[in-house]
Amino acid sequence: MAARFEWRTSLCAADFPETAYEALRLRVTDHTPFNTLAWMRASEQALTTGQRLHVLLGWQGHELVLCLPLVASVERFARLPFRVLHHLGYPLADRLALLAKTDSENIRKALIEIRRQLPHALLQLNELSEPVGEESVLTEWMAHSSTGERRLSCRVPVHVISDADHQEVSGDPRYKLRRARKRIAACGAQVRRITPDASTMGPLLQAISEVEAVSWKGDEGVGIFADERHRQWMDRAFTALAEQGLVRVVVLELDGRCISYRLGLLEQGRLYDYNLAFLPQYADLGSGRVLLDEWIRWGLDEHWRWIDASRVSLENSSHQLHERMTGQLEHWRWSFYSWRPSGLALGLALRLWQRLKPLLQKWQAKRAAATVATAPAPVAAVVKATKPTDTNREGDHASPSHSQR
Repeated sequence: MAARFEWRTSLCAADFPETAYEALRLRVTDHTPFNTLAWMRASEQALTTGQRLHVLLGWQGHELVLCLPLVASVERFARLPFRVLHHLGYPLADRLALLAKTDSENIRKALIEIRRQLPHALLQLNELSEPVGEESVLTEWMAHSSTGERRLSCRVPVHVISDADHQEVSGDPRYKLRRARKRIAACGAQVRRITPDASTMGPLLQAISEVEAVSWKGDEGVGIFADERHRQWMDRAFTALAEQGLVRVVVLELDGRCISYRLGLLEQGRLYDYNLAFLPQYADLGSGRVLLDEWIRWGLDEHWRWIDASRVSLENSSHQLHERMTGQLEHWRWSFYSWRPSGLALGLALRLWQRLKPLLQKWQAKRAAATVATAPAPVAAVVKATKPTDTNREGDHASPSHSQR
């Protein structure tokens, strides 16, 4: 059955079809909290000058079968301006499902509709998850783009909660966890579980944002509360999600003050470990590992099924869930370059870079090897001696990127 397409300019409008949207979201089995209207509406309200929201709805009869909220903006590549479309929520939505329950022909027509309504150089959809064993409907768009790219964003560690978690973890993680618990007990800090509602979410966000502000994330401006815009975005989003009962927080408190926390979102029995921070003076406690174990214990008590890392770095991820993971999930970035001159130019630049990058990496590796080979022995010894010896310390388990919130 052919779909009927409709454009909207806001998810917050009084006449937006909320019931149809929620019915579609629930039919998509891999939907996440970042697909909820609560998150999406907060993301819309956080848009800046120069960003415009365009929502494509696809209907089959009275049933909504497609909802794709796209943000149009101008981005610069090599200092040249190009019109780019991103999924609403980028870059703070850690995992999204494509809300589409229709056939490939209607998906192809949706791309034509997007190009007709929103001329662009690049359409990019980040952090999309895909049902295991199924081909994505977006494959259809690759064949109709001047250049198409499907690139792995990250492999997220996942822990499946089971009866085995009633027993103490084995191996090196057990030693690290015991040591962290002893340090925490020695200083008198306490672990607390919190399920905030709409009225308590605001004060809680204030408390944890103060922790992030003085952590390395605050120093480098990479946290989810990095500026006033992001702060308001998170306040709106998490308050609305807390009203729906989707927010969970574990905190480490000392004398009633939060010194470390993990902030998560819970839906369909899956806890997304979204954000964490700690006060730098308490970095040696190892609180992150203890709070991660508290997620698992909480999951046992309330019969959650999974603990996910939400998002990690593609390479060299040091998220502590790697120590406990039982599997992984993949996030993908889809890029579709149009047939407009700007899209052709960007696509050509991408293909050239893909050819040149391996050669550049090979040259850089040879140069680095030559530098090491010619370095004086005393210098090399000093470098080796000054390398950190405990990479699992609390202060070393996250990178400055947004890959571990």
